[in-house]
Amino acid sequence: MNTDTIDPAAVLEGSRIALARAVTLIENDRPGAADLHAALAARRGHAHVVGITGAPGAGKSTLISALLRELRARARRVAVLAVDPSSPISGGALLGDRVRMSEAGADEDVFIRSVSSRGHLGGLSRTAGRIIDVFDAAGFNVVIVETVGTGQSEVEISRFADTNVVVCPPGLGDEVQAIKAGILEIADVLVVNKADLPSAARTVRDLKIAPGLRHHVGWKVPVLSTVATEGEGIAALVDALDAHVQVGGIGRRLRGAGVPAQPVESESFPRGSGSAAGRGESAVSGQRDGATPGQGEGGAPATDDELFEHLQRWRAAGKGVALATVVRTWGSSPRAEGSHLAVEEGGSFVGSVSGGCVEGAVIAEALTVIAQGAPKLLEFGVSDQQAWDVGLACGGKVQVYVERIA
Repeated sequence: MNTDTIDPAAVLEGSRIALARAVTLIENDRPGAADLHAALAARRGHAHVVGITGAPGAGKSTLISALLRELRARARRVAVLAVDPSSPISGGALLGDRVRMSEAGADEDVFIRSVSSRGHLGGLSRTAGRIIDVFDAAGFNVVIVETVGTGQSEVEISRFADTNVVVCPPGLGDEVQAIKAGILEIADVLVVNKADLPSAARTVRDLKIAPGLRHHVGWKVPVLSTVATEGEGIAALVDALDAHVQVGGIGRRLRGAGVPAQPVESESFPRGSGSAAGRGESAVSGQRDGATPGQGEGGAPATDDELFEHLQRWRAAGKGVALATVVRTWGSSPRAEGSHLAVEEGGSFVGSVSGGCVEGAVIAEALTVIAQGAPKLLEFGVSDQQAWDVGLACGGKVQVYVERIA
């Protein structure tokens, strides 16, 4: 299969057959995938990308199904990318998320695609970003991305989504403290689903007072209650999505590539100029012994794909590995949230969490995590009394979550 059999113009014109084949081509990275993506790239930057993540059992798929009904009632065209966990044996996925959304999938203005994570870390699939680009180019107003949602470190969605919705089940209680170091901190909107359960009200109260919630200029993270099976609270959730995109804008995933936010084309989801710095800066790789942290072999940059390939290769060789992820930044921190540094037990590393300022300290802590197994939340900066005595060269502060990859 190549781009000769998939007409980019047909994708841009909304052909569902062409769109389905385009996503398959790109998901499997077949010959011609890069050319097709390049042909569609100029039309990116118009969709509001909404990430839906949270713990298993929180009701994410049911919530998305309810969201689809409300968004269609507001005349939005919506695409859904649902990432399912892959089988360690076959590499395939059960694709249960798509089954739960099957009712909405019959709508010509709704397109739902399930993909397997295929072992990719971070809660998404390796090609998720390029599939989002295809949906964006095809003219969908909203692109919803549901992550695997397997744990508190599944924060890769923050690199792609303009609005991150974290769905929490009732009854978290003291577990709020356990999850705040990872997935909770990427939230732009918090949702307590299954709010008809007795413990839901307490969970809402706990989340509202939880420390570490991310606040932007002009935006405070709301905590909303929904009963997705009944449609309760869904209109308020869509209102919150609309409000957030007016503050933060769209195209977060593209700004690192120099693609500006696009002007408003309709009254649906007004497009602002955006706020966050571009995600996905180039990573670098190297050896801890005899190399400056953050400097790779020959100074060659490494992409996220290359970083995860290193992780898989180290694991296949039986080596202990750890992944460090930037989960929060303040000020002029040189690396964006979602940036990664991978370390193996011998001290080799790939990636970057600060551009060389604190890599050495992070690598040392990662080796401890590999040896002991317990994850760590590290904080580096120049403005916090509780921070490490290591300052970022260009100012600011950064939190890095380090966990062993089993």
